Amino acid sequence: MPREKMEYDVVIVGAGPAGLSTAIKLKQLDTNLSVCILEKGSEVGAHILSGNVFETRALDELLPKWKEQNAPIKTKVSKEKFLFLGKKTSLSWPTWLLPNVQKNHDNYIISLANLCRWLADQAEKLGVEIFPGFPASEILYKEDGSIKGVATLDMGLDKNGNKKEGYQEGMELHAKVTVFSEGCRGHLGKQLIKKYELDKGKNPQQYGIGFKEIWEVNDKQHQEGLVMHTAGWPLDNSTYGGSFIYHAEKKQIYIGYVIGLDYKNPHLSPFDEFQRFKTHKDIKKMLEGGKRIAFGARALIEGGLQSLPKMYMPGGLLIGCDAGTLNMPKIKGSHTAMKSGIIAAETIIENIKNGKNLSTYEEKFKKSWAFKELYSARNVKPSFRWGLILGIIFTGLDQVLFRGKLPFTLKHKHADHDALMPGNKMPKIEYPKPDNKITFDKTSSVYLTGTNHTENQPVHLKLKDASLPINYTLQKYDEPAQRYCPVGVYEIQKDKFVINSQNCIHCKTCDIKEPSQNITWVVPEGGNGPRYGNM
Repeated sequence: MPREKMEYDVVIVGAGPAGLSTAIKLKQLDTNLSVCILEKGSEVGAHILSGNVFETRALDELLPKWKEQNAPIKTKVSKEKFLFLGKKTSLSWPTWLLPNVQKNHDNYIISLANLCRWLADQAEKLGVEIFPGFPASEILYKEDGSIKGVATLDMGLDKNGNKKEGYQEGMELHAKVTVFSEGCRGHLGKQLIKKYELDKGKNPQQYGIGFKEIWEVNDKQHQEGLVMHTAGWPLDNSTYGGSFIYHAEKKQIYIGYVIGLDYKNPHLSPFDEFQRFKTHKDIKKMLEGGKRIAFGARALIEGGLQSLPKMYMPGGLLIGCDAGTLNMPKIKGSHTAMKSGIIAAETIIENIKNGKNLSTYEEKFKKSWAFKELYSARNVKPSFRWGLILGIIFTGLDQVLFRGKLPFTLKHKHADHDALMPGNKMPKIEYPKPDNKITFDKTSSVYLTGTNHTENQPVHLKLKDASLPINYTLQKYDEPAQRYCPVGVYEIQKDKFVINSQNCIHCKTCDIKEPSQNITWVVPEGGNGPRYGNM
């Protein structure tokens, strides 16, 4: 039997800042448009994780009265610190010497998950239909190759694909324009980039893995409004990464770590590097006696302008971190994602009303402040292939002296999965056991994510070749999936490659870092995955 079909003017995949901004702007420009958003999380915000120091520039444009509308943006940045860490030492870098791109005094410490919930309320008040728990699993095409819409996942299948009691067939949602705003490494966006060759002539995309914990601490340890970043230990000079420590409201500290997924050593465990970072004396003293109340991890997109794919195709747009609009030296992507959504809405209105081609999206984006930001930031990430010290020196020259206007553009030379060296050529790393006070294991951490997957459903982590992990990846790279996954999804048990898909928090690291690109992440049943609160 044919699937049930629903017709809309615009269908948006993903209720993150980019998708919600698109929906709001569309209804502001034309209240008669029918607009819907599909969100794979159990609620808006359930799968949203970010540092987050928020720049309000795009929100000021979209909803200028956000303060009067009680947006969850309260804690203004009041103080900044930057530390270079050695194993037992630290050096405080004067904040007045930081490039402007890394200064945050007009910004706010927020929960992006809560901001998205608030944006969803604003969208629904304008008449946008939002369907949480309905993942878009398939792109639908017309006979001419243009995008017709998307289909949601069939619900109630067992792991062999047989129908269980309560089976529900997915629906087709057809639209004049479909907007893909799934966040970093969107599984549909990945397919679109390949089908339409959107990355032709572009540099390989670059990614990082970001961790975040929320801690409740006492008054003496808390400085509301403090933003602190570190570089250096525990990573070596050739591995890109650093930390963030944000003192939010309610005596909470948001602490996290980002590691570039172009690291070389297959024995490196990003999760354990984050845990080890917290044992530094200058970090540990902020947390001692406190309580860890939340944990999460998510890949972030770092390639910038050189890796930005073409963002339009027949019948569709690719926006936000699904495309790669994050400003890496700012460590911010929410404001640029929102701006990309605003421009998407303006383009769609012209397309539907006046028949203008969606290619005008790129013209509009290139005239925007978001593009100017990405242009001036373009040389920062690739400069760190020379190591931490030279990367910092170059960034200072590029951002302070030349203000991002150097007459050349550095290139990203290879994709992250190509960076790993053979295991026998790299040193093994011994990580200390967790003390369950400052440092923790993966099992207790995944518990805090609230992640849940319906039992006996199809595994959503697909292997192209089931023999490869044991016959090749284990032998050559000591199977790095055991370590790059932040929640222990992948294990080697008695010469078998085991996938604990119920632990998956949808970070997408495996889809990015697996050296043979043998693992493909697809959507599980609707509402499954992490259930982040105020991350």
